Formats: sequence, structure tokens, C-alpha cells
Amino acid sequence: MHFTKMNGAGNDFIILNNLEEHISHALFPSIARTLCHRRLSIGADGLMVIEAPRQGGDYRMLFYNSDGSEGEMCGNGARCICRYGYENGLAGDAQTVESPSGIVTGTRIDRRSYRIRLTAPSVIDLHRQAEALGQTWDCSYIELGAPGLPHAAVPCPDLAHKSMDDLRELGRLLRWSPAFPKGANINFYDIVSPGAVTGLTYERGVEDFTYACGTGAGSTVLALTLLGKVSGRDVAVSVPGGTLRVTIDQEGEAVSAIWLTGPTNIVCEGEVRDEDLHI
Repeated sequence: MHFTKMNGAGNDFIILNNLEEHISHALFPSIARTLCHRRLSIGADGLMVIEAPRQGGDYRMLFYNSDGSEGEMCGNGARCICRYGYENGLAGDAQTVESPSGIVTGTRIDRRSYRIRLTAPSVIDLHRQAEALGQTWDCSYIELGAPGLPHAAVPCPDLAHKSMDDLRELGRLLRWSPAFPKGANINFYDIVSPGAVTGLTYERGVEDFTYACGTGAGSTVLALTLLGKVSGRDVAVSVPGGTLRVTIDQEGEAVSAIWLTGPTNIVCEGEVRDEDLHI
């Protein structure tokens, strides 16, 4: 079984091309759990699988978190898979990728930089209250696509100097909060200026912080733009793995597009020989 490992601003993925491998879908959750384990196998935040399109796209993308749960979409993963699609002849400079939560369009900026249009928000609640650690937290809740990928944007002034252990505990509690019926990715943010934000995401399915979350960056900038706290134009989101850039297009008060731009990196490729993998 051939694999490619990539990362987008440190958010890392194992890519399998099922147009060539012909693996049963029923096996992907266990494959994800096995291959994404960082000590026992290749290690990654998630598994992405390329399949034949069903809606006229160039190809279809399936995403599995490292715990084997299926995800609705992944922004950094989509940017990586667009580079994979371009370099492996599945699509051109501009491409259309089908995801479980909707259509994602991608554009090649240069060899390593890709820009995608995230799936449109299906839920926007700029003020949702969640209880944790004896406090009420005023979050902005966003779902991207349909079915929606849930994100909560949580203000965290002086984020860079907060205790990671304390934030991890808060992230874990908010991730499971009844305020978010589907669970949620928890995006802590600190506003630096109208054009810059610092971010840190506790991701469901990984159940820890990741180096970057593209849909989290997009959801955070969307909420802050609608709240009038950032410009919404090429906003730089600094995350542990690098910098992502987000632009929000609006038609009146309606959100017409969320654009995510950032780096990609091909780490390695080869044959899976993991003897604990049973397929």
C-alpha cells in the first residue's frame, strides 16, 4: 500500500490514493488509528483518502481523524490534497474537490502554496455560552458545510503566555460541552491587530492541540470579521506550525466565501509495511 505524508503548517496527514489501492471503506477507521499513531506507526493528525468523484469534481476526498472517526472536512488537508492532485495528474492549477461537507475549490499559488475556498457556513452563532471550570465562556460557534464541521472560537488574551496544560484542560472540557451538540474544535485566539490573530486549536478526533487547523482559522476570522474585530482581508493567523491567511467575502451581510491560503510540505512517500495493520 503506497502512502504520501504531507503537512500544512504542521498539521500532518497520511494520504492514500484509493483509485489505485482499492481498499474497502470499512477498513479506513482502523487504518487511520493504526497508521496515525505517532509512536507505533507513521504518525499523523489524520488520514486522507482519494476516491472517484460523484458530483463532477476532479476527485473525492475522505478524511479520518487519528482516532478513526470520520471528519466532515479539513482545511489544511484540502490544501495538501490539492497539491497531491496537481502533482499526480488528477487536476490542474485550479481544481474541484468533493468532501463529505461539500465542494472545495483549490488553486495553486506556487510550488508549495495553495489557496482553497472552504465550504460555506451553515451555522453562525456569534454568542454561544459554554460552561467550563466554573465559568461561562462567550464563544462564537460556526459550522462549515453540510453536514457542518463544528468550531468554537474562544477569546484568550495573552494567549502566547498561557499555560498549555491549563488550556488543554479547558479545551477538552469545552470540546465536550453540551453547548456544542456535535462536539466542537476549540479555537483559542488573541487579536494582535485588525490584520493579525494568534490561534491555537484543540481538535476533536485528535483530542489534543494540533500545530494548525485551517477550518479553525477560517471560522475564527469569520466570527471576528462579523463582530467587527478584524478586517477580514488577508488576515494572518499565526499558529504553532506557521502562518495561515484568511479572507472573508461578503455580499451585504451574507458571507459569500471563505478563502484559506497557506504552505504545504511533502514529507515522505513509500510503502506501508506496518505489521499491525490487518487489511
